[in-house]
Parts: sequence; structure tokens; C-alpha cells
Amino acid sequence: MEGDYAAADLGAESLYFLPLGGTGEIGMNLNLYGHKGAWLMVDLGITFADGRLPGIDVLMPDSLFIEERREDLAGLVLTHAHEDHIGAVPYLWPMLRCPVYATRFTAALLRRKLAEFGLLDEVPLTEVPLSGQFSVGPFEIELITLTHSIPEPNAVVIRTGAGTVLHTGDWKLDPDPLVGDNYDELRLKALAEEDVLAMVGDSTNAMVPGEAGSESEVREHLRAVISGLKQRVAVACFASNVARLETVIRVAEETGRRVCLLGRSMHRIVECAEESGYLKGHAPFLSEDEIDYLPRDEVMLLCTGSQGEPRAALWRLARGDHPTVALDRGDAVVFSSRVIPGNETKILELQNALVEAGIDIIDDRDHDIHVSGHPGREELIQMYQWVRPRVAVPVHGEPRHLAAHAQIAKECQVPQQIVARNGAMIQLAPGEARIVDQVPAGRLAYEGRRLLPLNSPVVKSRQKMVFNGAAAVTVVLDERGQLDGDPEISTAGLFEPQEEREELEELDRAVRDAVRRLGKRERRDDMAVEEVVGQAVRRTVNRLLGKKPVTMVHVIRFE
Repeated sequence: MEGDYAAADLGAESLYFLPLGGTGEIGMNLNLYGHKGAWLMVDLGITFADGRLPGIDVLMPDSLFIEERREDLAGLVLTHAHEDHIGAVPYLWPMLRCPVYATRFTAALLRRKLAEFGLLDEVPLTEVPLSGQFSVGPFEIELITLTHSIPEPNAVVIRTGAGTVLHTGDWKLDPDPLVGDNYDELRLKALAEEDVLAMVGDSTNAMVPGEAGSESEVREHLRAVISGLKQRVAVACFASNVARLETVIRVAEETGRRVCLLGRSMHRIVECAEESGYLKGHAPFLSEDEIDYLPRDEVMLLCTGSQGEPRAALWRLARGDHPTVALDRGDAVVFSSRVIPGNETKILELQNALVEAGIDIIDDRDHDIHVSGHPGREELIQMYQWVRPRVAVPVHGEPRHLAAHAQIAKECQVPQQIVARNGAMIQLAPGEARIVDQVPAGRLAYEGRRLLPLNSPVVKSRQKMVFNGAAAVTVVLDERGQLDGDPEISTAGLFEPQEEREELEELDRAVRDAVRRLGKRERRDDMAVEEVVGQAVRRTVNRLLGKKPVTMVHVIRFE
């Protein structure tokens, strides 16, 4: 039976890897390792929905496989604090109820999330030191410090009796990260002496030649750009990129400006960073009420909203409806971030709104004011040369990224490469690594304070209503099953007001004709009446508009 193989074979000589999220896609990371009767989870993240899922903001992996085995779940290790690695913890932990392990900064951010869900006192969260070593069930864990676009990214060395795995998490090799420790080259090189069984690694930039670049280079370029601006400046970047926040703060000081933070997540990240020992020694931030007391060329706004999020601070500035802060003609917005695939349209709409307001736009198309947090091809090659695993398992990428990563591993003479998708049960040991099973893997949507499968009838009907409209019909039947009065028909998202009366009359005729054609037995069957009335409405609307609306029919009888 599907999924039973691994459950029956988690012996002392066996080691399995099972991705339930983040493999075949970017985001929603959920990785499982199985050994000696236990499971270890690495990361538990979310992604954000787009306009194709109306009313839904957050998506996450379907964790049903491990929920059904939660008695065997030894713990959850978090590699770093990005939403696609920790964001699902408050939503899914109540179904998992396992210990959680994280370093200081990640733990600080997670505690705030848990508090919002009323879980702060329930979740057993253990804060572990950088480069820490600890046990989780039969798994011996060592953290190796790397660099990324957030403080304290960790590779996870997972040692078992069946072999050792390096789970890289998100990383790059930044020689001058500015905030936090540098990557631990010595520990990475030392892994080659351990005969590492497998490296499970980040594939995001496997198609990008060269290296990601250093945060120190961004600081130099931002300084050059901002020093030439003469009015108020807003800088939009990912709030989680603490090194970028520090860069903006230092550049502001060097160019004679004071910083004002805009956006809830910006304030939250800064609080966590300061609490964890980062962002030290800067001038006090301006409050929103203070900035108008300073000349415009002495103010810098550090904003959320670089991806065009409609409720973020930058969109409110673009629309001119921020309650306390405004941008004027001749001010500038600096986008120090990359475009996340899928956000292109939202970002263009935002930038067009800013341009129409007379605000200058500066982004990485013309200036080197952003670097990626993920390894380019040369960095991947370097990692394989250091670690020298026997098996490469690309994760954290779409199919094209995984294939490119596997090719790099092959060129680096890694003996085996396994390209898989969410739900693929990979047996790493004993014997040759291979996919041995496929378990259910899907997505959950957070909708109206509840979790629903993405294929839920609620989600599907919501999508259909948004794209096709809706119609509701009430028919009253007498004791003979004939219409008693006019049908009551209402629609949403179908007709323009000036045409609605005429179109409703046509729907009325279609409903009457449908009821009239029913046989005596069908007239006494509510389901039969609902079916033919619904069909009549959908066919009529399809003929008029080319749409097939969601149709609700209510039958009332007087006998």
C-alpha cells in the first residue's frame, strides 16, 4: 500500500529522505529523514498565494504523512528564519506536537509567531548555539554556519548508524557578509574525511553562472546611488535581510540621513535582530511623526513592500493613503531586492503608480544594489569539491533548477544524482540510493482560520465563482409540483446593472420551461428539480456570456 514501505522498514541499517515540500518548487520546505524507527523533520515553511486562489494568502505542505506517524517524529530542526522554512510551524505544529530546535535569531522570530497563535507556552522550543551539536532521537545533529540573506543560516549534518547526510539549507559563500559569522570553511572541508553519504542541497541558482556576490559590494553601490539623491528616499528590501537593513542604516548615516522604519514586519525583524545581538550602534530611528520636522534630504524610509504586496507600506505610499508619511514628486524609491517569480505584475503595477506620482524608481536593472542569497554554479562546484558526497539530492528548486543542479554534481564526479519531487521516498542506505516509494504530498491552504487541502471543494468553488460568477434561484412548488409564483433569481459577477433586468427575464423563462418539462415523478424529487433548474441557468448564462456560473437552487414546497 502507498507509503507503507518506509513505515515498515525504518531499521538500524536504513536511512530515508522524504521531501514533502520544496522539491520541485521554491518555497514551503518540509524535509523528513527516517532512521531506526524515527523521523527527523528539517524545516517547515510556507509560501504565499497569488490571484488564482481568491481569499487565500498562505499555502503550506500537506503534512498528513508525518501527522499519521507523529509518535515517531523525534523533532523539528530549523535551518534559518525565512518564511519558507519556518512559516508553517504555528499552523501545523498542533498536529505534530514535536520538539523544535533553532539558533538564537530564528528562535526569537519564531517566538513572536507562536505568541500570535497562542502557542508560545505550548511549543517545546530549544535554542541551540551556532555550530552546536545535539541529539534528536537516533539522529546526531551538528550545525555548520553558512552565509545567506538572513542571520544564522545553518547547514545540518545528520549522522546516523546508516550514514551521514549534509542538508545545506539555503546558503551562499559570501566572503564579507557584514552581519553575522562567516561560513565555516574548515568544518565543510573536514566533512570530506567522514565519507558523507549524501548532500541534500539548495538548487535555486543552479542555472546562474558565477557566484552570488557579497553584501559588502551592495553597500558600496547603494552608497553611491543614495549620495546622489537630493530629496526624500525610500528603500524597499526584504525585511529578513538584516545585513541589507544594516547597509541601509549605515548608508543613511554616511549620507546625512535619519532612518524611519515603515511596515510591521520591518519593526519585528529589527527587534529580533537587536535582541539577538545584531544591528548594534546605530542612531535612534525616527518615528513616523518626526520625519516632517526634518528637511526632505535628511530622511530615509526603510520600507516593506518590495514585492508589490498591496497592504505593505510602499503601496500605501504609492497610493498616497499612508496615515502619517508621504512621498512627493522628485522623491525616490530604491528597490534593493530581486523580483520573486510570480510577483512581476504586482511590482510593475506598484512602480507604475510611483512613476505616475512623479517619484523616481531605482532598481537593480541599472545599479548593482542587490545580490542573491543562494549559490551560483561556481559556489555549488566549490561545495561539492569540499564535501565530496557519494549521492547528490537537489532540493529547493523547480524541476529545471533540480536538473541543472544534478548536472553540476555529475560534472563534479559525484557518483549518484537523484532528481525527485515532493512525495518521493528516497532510500539512501543500505545499498545504492534509489526512489522506493511515492507517498501522498500536496498543499494546504489557510482559509478563514482553517486549513483546507488545495483540492478542497471550498477552494475549487471559490475559484469558479471568481472567474465565472454565481447565480442563486429559489423556486416554490405547489402540491402538484408546479410553480407557485415567480422564481426568485439573483446573480453576482455576471451582468452589468443596465442589462440585468432583461437578462434576468430570460433566465426566468428558462427556469419556467425547465420545470414545465419535468415529468410527474421528477416534480416530486427535489434533487431532480434542482438539477434541471441549475442546468437551465448555466446553459442560458453560457449562451449569453460564455460563462458557466456556480449555481445554487433552493426548492420550497407547499403541500
